[in-house]
Amino acid sequence: MGCASFPSAQSIRKAFLIFHFHFSFLIPHFSYNIVIMNFPFYIARRYLFSKKSTNAINIISAISVIGVAVATMAMVVTLSVFNGFSDLVATFFTAFDPQLKVEPVKGKTAPADDPILTEIRSLPEVAVATECVEDQALLMYDGRQTMATVKGVEDNFEELTHIRDILYGNGTFELHAADLQYGIPGIRLAYELGMGITFDKPLHVYAPRREGQLDLSDPSDGFVEDELFSPGVVFEVMQGKYDRGYIITSIGFARRIFDQQGMVSSLELRLKPGSDFDRVKERMREICGDSYTVLDRYEQQDDTFRIMKIEKLIAYIFLTFILMVACFNIIGSLSMLIIDKRDDVVTLRNLGATDRQIARIFLFEGRIISAIGAVAGIAVGLLLCWLQQQFGIITLGSSEGSFVINAYPVSVHPWDVVLVFFTVIVVGFLAVWYPVRYFSKRLLATGAAAEAQPAEKGGRGGAAAEPQPAEKGNK
Repeated sequence: MGCASFPSAQSIRKAFLIFHFHFSFLIPHFSYNIVIMNFPFYIARRYLFSKKSTNAINIISAISVIGVAVATMAMVVTLSVFNGFSDLVATFFTAFDPQLKVEPVKGKTAPADDPILTEIRSLPEVAVATECVEDQALLMYDGRQTMATVKGVEDNFEELTHIRDILYGNGTFELHAADLQYGIPGIRLAYELGMGITFDKPLHVYAPRREGQLDLSDPSDGFVEDELFSPGVVFEVMQGKYDRGYIITSIGFARRIFDQQGMVSSLELRLKPGSDFDRVKERMREICGDSYTVLDRYEQQDDTFRIMKIEKLIAYIFLTFILMVACFNIIGSLSMLIIDKRDDVVTLRNLGATDRQIARIFLFEGRIISAIGAVAGIAVGLLLCWLQQQFGIITLGSSEGSFVINAYPVSVHPWDVVLVFFTVIVVGFLAVWYPVRYFSKRLLATGAAAEAQPAEKGGRGGAAAEPQPAEKGNK
């Protein structure tokens, strides 16, 4: 292999001289085009930062920037708080909901030995797979009764979720021992039935029979009855859906009371660390086809997160309207600036500036104000979010422990910051476009009329003065 050789200094100098000789005529032309393209921007920038003849224009321009910045800051902070609550709710569900859940599309249950479910279990990325059977049942304890969802799971359920992190009591996570079947209720369900964390008496569970006819002379014969005992713990997800409406037990108990032997309501899964979640989820959906649906944690709580997204969208729309009101200050500032620079417009036209370039000067003025306000507002908003995250300046209650968390949660998402920036820029551009065009046309029309009057007077004076020398010469 040969070594690459570098060109000598003499050859480089020769090539430069050849290039300069043949193409030097393009450099002034290129520079001229750059200047012409940036001419309105340079003038607008000078108008914004230079001292005006009327000090009120500087004050209104500063107020315009502050107004846009405050509206931008409010958007960043508000959207980040909504993100914080959404992430907080997601952490609650993480302790109870599986990472992925496979449910039948039609009917409540499916055969546990379905080849599709077997293939999903055998995927190399699956770390834990748990069969579940759940349905509604009537719970009775010491004269009190309520409807709740009985969820039967396998013994590896604690490996599937973080259920141990949300257990309260002196007992342990147990679903059965010998012939005893244990039930772990939600904390609010236990309170509603008056059981306490550890209930001494058996909890009676009633479920309607799936087959046979109801004997009206003995209605109790139409139900399957069984008993659950306390393992000494209850769970608290801090969500009423689970804390008030769920009780966890063994899958054998659930299959027996609901008459679902060999069936599953869902297959709950946890993937191995480092797995490509989206790819595995898509692979499972390909395997399931139209028979089953694959849900992640957000899709399992679709109603809750959809409501939070709608609330966030409504807040974003309202804040956008506030931003539009703040942009009216820009219109006032530009209107006064246009009036203040009437003489400059005449000068620029005499120097060769077109009407379009003059109009763009004031358009750039409004855009610069919007851009400065957007950047300043985002910077202040991010600073406030960081202070709230670090120090919890704004609290939720007057005393600690009143809520799940003591201060408002904040989570800054990069895409929200990008959305806010483009929203401010677009709204600012649209807000100044029509007013600037309208005032610029009037100003240019006035300037054209002012230029025409001196020319007209000069023309008349020249016509009257021409005969005088000839008249004197005749005399």
